[in-house]
Amino acid sequence: MICEYKPGEYIIYGNTGICCIDSIITPDSNDVKHGFDKSRYYYVLKPLYHTETIYTPTDNTRVFMRRVISKEEAERLIDLIPTIQAEAYHADSLQDLRNHYKSVTESYDCSDLIELTMSIYAKKQYAEQQKRKFGEVDGKFMKQAEEMLFGEFSVALGIDRKDVPDYISERVMKKSSAEAL
Repeated sequence: MICEYKPGEYIIYGNTGICCIDSIITPDSNDVKHGFDKSRYYYVLKPLYHTETIYTPTDNTRVFMRRVISKEEAERLIDLIPTIQAEAYHADSLQDLRNHYKSVTESYDCSDLIELTMSIYAKKQYAEQQKRKFGEVDGKFMKQAEEMLFGEFSVALGIDRKDVPDYISERVMKKSSAEAL
């Protein structure tokens, strides 16, 4: 049996987000009745922010899976935030806007998610300055990107998800202050 992930590891599992690999099993005869293939191995996943248990084949290629980034990588990405020149994305139609945002969120790449969040935030600030309504699609995808990022940073940094925005702000401020000296 060759499995990419081991019990106790945290992974990103598609739109479910952060999951802990609880165990790796082979289905017993009772599970086969429920559609499990006896010849395959399955990860038993425990999502961090949901209550269900997920069983997925170890050779699953239909759902995106990767390890959570390291603490060092999370800190490196946070340190890059002041250098990112994110510009608001505008589309001719809501469908084009959704497709653009969806393609970025489905990359599951933290640097892409940071840039997306910052660009939508810039769009929100502009809308507020112009006394315009902030778009519902923009808001939905900003929330989704933040949840994905904060969940992953939480695990990588070993802090509670609700503390991630403050951690980012403090780290960016410290880095900016240190560079100003």
